[in-house]
Amino acid sequence: MMKQLSTIFLFIFSLAISSSFSQSKETTIVFSDSLPEVKLQTFNYNRTWQDIPASISFLDTNKLQQLNNYSLLPSMNTIPGVRMEERSPESFRLSVRGSLLRSPFGVRNMKVYWNGLPLSDGGGNTYLNLIDITQLSSVEVAKDAGSSMYGAGKKGLLLLETKLKHTQSPVNSISASIFAGYYGTHQEEAVWGYQSKNATSKLIISHHESNGYRIESASHKDNITWIGSLKKRHHQIDIICFYTHLFYQTPGGITLDSMLKNPKLSRPAIGKLPSAVQAHSAIDNTTSFVGIHDSYQISENWSSNIALVMNHTDYKNPFITDYETRNESNYNGNLQFIYQKKTKGIDIKWISGGEILANHSLIEDYGNVNGLPDTVQFKDNIYSKQSFLFTQLQLSLGKWRFETGISENEESFRYKRLTEGSTDFTHKLSVNFAPRFSIGYQFNSSLLIYGVVSKGYSSPSIAELRPSSKVFNNSIQAEYGWKSEIGLKGGLFNHRLLFEVNYYHLHLQQAIIAHTNTDGSQIFINAGNTKQDGLEVSLQYRLLIKPLGIIKSINLSESYSYQPYKFLSYQLGTINYSGNHLTGVPENVQVTTLSFLFKNGHYLNVSYNKVSSMPLTDANDVYAKAYHLLDFKIGLKFKCFKMTNEIYAGGNNLLNELYSLGNDINAAGKRFYNPSPPINFFIGLKIN
Repeated sequence: MMKQLSTIFLFIFSLAISSSFSQSKETTIVFSDSLPEVKLQTFNYNRTWQDIPASISFLDTNKLQQLNNYSLLPSMNTIPGVRMEERSPESFRLSVRGSLLRSPFGVRNMKVYWNGLPLSDGGGNTYLNLIDITQLSSVEVAKDAGSSMYGAGKKGLLLLETKLKHTQSPVNSISASIFAGYYGTHQEEAVWGYQSKNATSKLIISHHESNGYRIESASHKDNITWIGSLKKRHHQIDIICFYTHLFYQTPGGITLDSMLKNPKLSRPAIGKLPSAVQAHSAIDNTTSFVGIHDSYQISENWSSNIALVMNHTDYKNPFITDYETRNESNYNGNLQFIYQKKTKGIDIKWISGGEILANHSLIEDYGNVNGLPDTVQFKDNIYSKQSFLFTQLQLSLGKWRFETGISENEESFRYKRLTEGSTDFTHKLSVNFAPRFSIGYQFNSSLLIYGVVSKGYSSPSIAELRPSSKVFNNSIQAEYGWKSEIGLKGGLFNHRLLFEVNYYHLHLQQAIIAHTNTDGSQIFINAGNTKQDGLEVSLQYRLLIKPLGIIKSINLSESYSYQPYKFLSYQLGTINYSGNHLTGVPENVQVTTLSFLFKNGHYLNVSYNKVSSMPLTDANDVYAKAYHLLDFKIGLKFKCFKMTNEIYAGGNNLLNELYSLGNDINAAGKRFYNPSPPINFFIGLKIN
């Protein structure tokens, strides 16, 4: 397989080189009809995709809502190397070029920002499910370790963006949308917007609700978000405030036999442990968030960025073993100074700064009696902090691109168990340096070859230091590794074909993985070393050059990931797992999307997703079978009474596959599977 992939890589490389030298006239790569020239902000590049010596993927509004208007998952999974899973409605997991060994639930081991404001907290967690897809204008995903500029989190970086336009004359706008689908799913949203020369804002109110496909899988979410932007002299101030109440039931994993008999089942009662229904197993999250970001042009060459965030979360989690509550407060801030100067043939950008993410959590565990808290079991007081200082230099010399950066990172945890009468805090501190080097050569405006070497690391999160077993594990160490990558990207045939091919190499040391006890609780351990080498291919081909009849354009997109990850050295007691495939990682993932755009603005998008089988245990003795997903979305746009309207409809899992999109790996009692819905349909309406 690797030999065949190497041949493909070399073929595309030779074809691209010959094409670049044969073109006498340089043109500019076009991302889509709506966003021809997008400057990406990851690593503060502020350059277009084809000019950045790194693997960074971009999704604009059209791509985000290509297959639905209520979830990030389908669009994120079109990016090679990215895997987003949903164990139950609103329960997401996200991995970039890695495994989900550390993420039984939630988003960990990566940093997430929204309009420059950190969403990730000092405890290593990100509540990504609080954000609605309709709130976003674009998403950038950086796949190599971003620790040199963004701190802890070696598995990539996620930048969310909501762009607000400024207009010369004041403009007010109102829009509303409604969505309905199978299993009692419906969503309503209303948006008021205001635009002017110096100030613009958007107020979003939304409600989402679903009965769920499985027993004990209902959910509802209410959100109020205000996003504002103010321009004043040399300042641009961006503000995000939101309040979200999210509730979703957690049906739990079931066995293969149960899934084959009735995939709607939830976790049954086992021994003295209640069923998911009896325990009313669920997550109840109420979060308030306020963030302000200021960009200041100090002088012709100097500028600064400063961000301040405060948020608070009340979290309740009735589970089969207990009833947990968390009271979390976060105080985040970062500061950057940027020096930029252009001279003859030389472009210099020097960025230095730092960030602090501070989290305070009061965690209480009670007995769970039919979904209500009973006798207190544990009360813990935890302070966690992530902080780092960094400096990064970007240099452009003609066709060459150079970048080097390094960060000094410190992570600390202080905790004590109040129910044991502890008077002193137990401390855990780790300090790491994370360098990154990048080089690129641009043959012309259409073709770039690049290489990246970076060190990524990630300390254990609060959920791993204090797992669901409730036993503090102070011995667990940060995982780290050097990642190297080589890639080629650009456009061929007058940019009718856009492509990116890259190969990466990562040896991870002290890998952190989760193991499940017989009662369903989890512990985390360092499992030795892993080898995570892979190859990714991304292609976008414009099938139709000129309009044909009512058809304006036909675009074909293809993404492919080859991930033959393995444990290098991993022994648990007397059992040796060395040489086994990495748990929960499919070796091959392919996504094909065909998009039709018609002259009147109507559209049709069809997506085919093929995922190979994957091991569900470290021993590789149980595999989830391969599955194939076929989805579509069709939309009609029209104007009525000076309003721009859109009616759309779509379907998911048209092949009616029986599969689990989010498996519980290394699960006790072989309860690995969280079955996803069979064939289902939806319809929606938007009025602007």
